Amino acid sequence: MHTFYLPPEQWSERLELSGAEAHHMGRVLRLHPGDEVLVLDGEGREALCRIASIGRQSAQLIKVEEKRYPRPESGVILAVGWGKEARRGWILEKSVELEAAGLWFWQARRSQFPVPADAKESWHASLVAGAKQCRNPWLPELRTLPGGVEELIQASKQFEHRQVLLESGLPGQSFMSEEFLGRKGKTLCVIGPEGGFTPEEAGRLIEAGFQALSMGERVLRWETAAMMALGLHWWKRQHPGELS
Repeated sequence: MHTFYLPPEQWSERLELSGAEAHHMGRVLRLHPGDEVLVLDGEGREALCRIASIGRQSAQLIKVEEKRYPRPESGVILAVGWGKEARRGWILEKSVELEAAGLWFWQARRSQFPVPADAKESWHASLVAGAKQCRNPWLPELRTLPGGVEELIQASKQFEHRQVLLESGLPGQSFMSEEFLGRKGKTLCVIGPEGGFTPEEAGRLIEAGFQALSMGERVLRWETAAMMALGLHWWKRQHPGELS
């Protein structure tokens, strides 16, 4: 069944799609009145709808059934050091598929460009595209942290669990085994930029109470580490009775 997105502030008893969503429904997919579709709001709400009418700029929908999904009790926010644009759209879509609670981009010392002050609209569009494909009713939180590692540490104080993925071999470092995955509450998992953490950044995070973790002896690219981290946490959450 085809899936569409409607921001939560636009929901009412009868739903109306406009702009790109309506164009895609009528002009690309060529759906007709009477066809049924799914609509998501990105905040845990999903509606099975029947198309009442489709015009050039809008589509009128009648709700057949509405569901609300509770926020998962185990949520992982991935904080990635800002880097080149390549593969950024990919990780945005994958973060939805793997049910990340959020995706933060932070300004690292080795970031090649300054991180924007605010999340871009195109990033949100990538999240929506991923949600419509996998039908995840929750969109990850998007945030930028231009203040570097100190702003990241300050923002981390709201989390029950804090992790930083570093190259292996540091004193007191642990392998990212099952005991660190899918924990109840909020987990912040930090990954460095393309050039990696500076020793000062790694030291500040560990000093602030982050658990230093490794995923093995190989040096992984940031997008590989990000995908692995989200995938491992997602795998653990598929066994809710075993969450620690």
